[in-house]
Amino acid sequence: MKVRVERDLLVESVAWVGRSLPSRPSVPILAGLLMEASEGELTLSGFDYETSHRVTLPAQVADPGRCLVSGRLVADIVKSLPHQAIDFSVDGAKAVLVCGTSRFVLQTLPVGEYPALPEQPPSSGAIRSDVFARAVAQVAGSASRDDTMPVFTGVRMEIEGPTITLLATDRYRLAVRELEWEPDEPEASATTLIPARVLSETARAMTGSTLTLSLDRDAAGGDGLAGFAGEVSGGSRWTTTRLLDGSFPKVRNLMPAEDAIETRVRIGTATLVEAVKRVALVAERNAPVRITFTAEGATLDAGNGDEAQASETIETQLTGEPVTVGFNPTYLLDGLHAIGTPVAHLAFTQPTKPAELTGATDLEEAPLTNFRYILMPVRLHNS
Repeated sequence: MKVRVERDLLVESVAWVGRSLPSRPSVPILAGLLMEASEGELTLSGFDYETSHRVTLPAQVADPGRCLVSGRLVADIVKSLPHQAIDFSVDGAKAVLVCGTSRFVLQTLPVGEYPALPEQPPSSGAIRSDVFARAVAQVAGSASRDDTMPVFTGVRMEIEGPTITLLATDRYRLAVRELEWEPDEPEASATTLIPARVLSETARAMTGSTLTLSLDRDAAGGDGLAGFAGEVSGGSRWTTTRLLDGSFPKVRNLMPAEDAIETRVRIGTATLVEAVKRVALVAERNAPVRITFTAEGATLDAGNGDEAQASETIETQLTGEPVTVGFNPTYLLDGLHAIGTPVAHLAFTQPTKPAELTGATDLEEAPLTNFRYILMPVRLHNS
């Protein structure tokens, strides 16, 4: 095997594939980066039995072949190299990497012991990659990071014809995003639970083109696969991940019914973000920020009588009854960043019931409904 490849492209590609390499592999061979050179291209692959990444990039191939080398070592090496073409060759059990005056000799791993990567499931449809990346970014942050409850670490993807709905919750907040796509079958219908971390990394890495979504419809639960493929600058990428097993909780009943909403508040998103950040400086860990919404504005309070205290009043538009509620400031800020609009719209049924946060383009327009962030209030000591 003998190949020459552009340095920056190799750095980016190795970093992408390296995301699927386990830091502490149960089987040492999984720490390997599979390199396969064929006419005019180099393919890099990584696999940890759960998630696989593969990228194909243009290269000058003098001698086709394949080899397996330490993925993390190669990633560290190529990042440190000057901006010149990289020559990579294999001689017996050794791999040689040359860039300018730098030369590295690496021990190869037994490529015959590397497990076969899963096949990409059949295409289910296509979607604009930037739209998908934005939607995933809005939702994935609400998934749990607690691996002891795997079902909450996933993003539920519901497909009904031309509409995809993404849902994620960690039991303290719920994010719901609807978006349009182009299914291969007009009456397509499917429900899957995809690991949030993999989905988020994949969506970010495949922006810039149309993204092909693939679902293994013949497999169920944890035996199913989701696949994503797209063209990026300088090559193509695809990934597969095993779906999570388990029943996603019935969370739609947390969304306030329209006829039950008693209070609506419109407020400048940036204004509320800055006020929450300032007031939360005196809040103890996991302590809520108390917000009182009235016709005169919103007053934010944090701290207690024995420690530091803070309060701030900002302008709002209120429709309905005044309300006082406590929110975890981190969760509230996450939602405000996720809506991505100049105006935030808060809807309340009761102070102790989940509140709905949506976005609006200005104070006079109706709130957008394609993204909803449902936030559980924190019980206040005097409530």
